[in-house]
Amino acid sequence: MRPPRRCACGYKVASGSRCPCQQRRQAEADARRPSARDRGYDSRWDAERAAYLKAYPKCARCPATATVVDHIIPHKGDRNLFWSRSNWQPLCRTCHDRWKRSLERRAAP
Repeated sequence: MRPPRRCACGYKVASGSRCPCQQRRQAEADARRPSARDRGYDSRWDAERAAYLKAYPKCARCPATATVVDHIIPHKGDRNLFWSRSNWQPLCRTCHDRWKRSLERRAAP
């Protein structure tokens, strides 16, 4: 078990937990973000995603079964990049949640 840490705000946080200030910032960011359907992940995406995962069933990073179709280059609303299959890669949930999100966090301004 790891010892607690101090957040930048000075709050003492248990290992594996998030500070209330971090939780508040995340909630505010989530409130500003459009819904998945508004970002283009609609029934057409669901069908294309299923077909892609059927063609590429293994994760691109590990030997696990792929469950996520990831955009290699974040599309940021660009519909051509969103639908470009050359910009897709199959990932398992673990690789997507850990590896890809850490890359996106580092790239964010």
